[in-house]
Amino acid sequence: MTTSLNLAGGARLNAWLPIFPTTGNVFFVSSTSANCRDDPSHGARADNPFATLDYAVGRCTANQGDVIVVLPGHVETVAAAAGLAFDVAGITVLGLGSGTKRPTINIGTATSATVTISANDVTLRNLLFVTTLDAVVTGIAITGTDCKLYDIETRDTAATQCVDFITATAASRLHICDWVHRGDAAAGADTAITIVGGDGIVIENWDIYGNFAVACIENVTTAITNSRIGGGSKVNYGWTKNSADVIVTLAATSTVRVGPNICAMLTDNAANITEAFVGAAAQFFQPINIINLAGESSMQTNITASTDA
Repeated sequence: MTTSLNLAGGARLNAWLPIFPTTGNVFFVSSTSANCRDDPSHGARADNPFATLDYAVGRCTANQGDVIVVLPGHVETVAAAAGLAFDVAGITVLGLGSGTKRPTINIGTATSATVTISANDVTLRNLLFVTTLDAVVTGIAITGTDCKLYDIETRDTAATQCVDFITATAASRLHICDWVHRGDAAAGADTAITIVGGDGIVIENWDIYGNFAVACIENVTTAITNSRIGGGSKVNYGWTKNSADVIVTLAATSTVRVGPNICAMLTDNAANITEAFVGAAAQFFQPINIINLAGESSMQTNITASTDA
């Protein structure tokens, strides 16, 4: 049986059903509703929603296909480690609204404040994550496998730089698609995402901007295998305002397909074209175009090309 998503006044979200069919429960969340309450008697209808996403996750049952619909304008504050925990396997969280009306997750109050995705098979779609305190260590920490982040935005400001906005540790088959990271020109960030181990990870259709002391995308400590960074249906853009001038850096033994269709903007005119993409065991698929100073046109990466030897 397929569950329709009922809205106030009898409207239905049937248009979403080809994408989100479910035989599980459907819960609604809206912090702006006059009737919102974190109570078991709420959540089943859009006009009688839960007040917080964290409570809604706790009402889900693992691996039965439960869906949480987060209504436009919802705001949730994450003030502590695992303050918002996606710890129930197999759930889908669908944010409704666009632009400023997207559901917004504010991460701050303490530098240890973190959104965690520890369960397997969790899907998040159309959510905005914003740091509200400087030097937050990690905004989103992913340790579950087979998780998906689609059409999400992560955002810093000059006054609120997250060190590593996303961390993925042993998060095999993680798929991040249509991700926008809006960092800031000010220093304070190390990476937009740091990956430690895992197999079959795909990060595609990304647009990343910030001042990254390490790299836009980093793989460190433990190699990742059989993975891809770049490609997809869109051009992938990376822009770092840090003189380190690194877009992607990988552990030496990581087997990763990097590209194609990556455009990279560096921040100075040093000898940094080769150094912008690092990965001794990676395969680099052109075009990977790099500009190392404003006002110039791009050149393709000069990493050693294959020959018919």
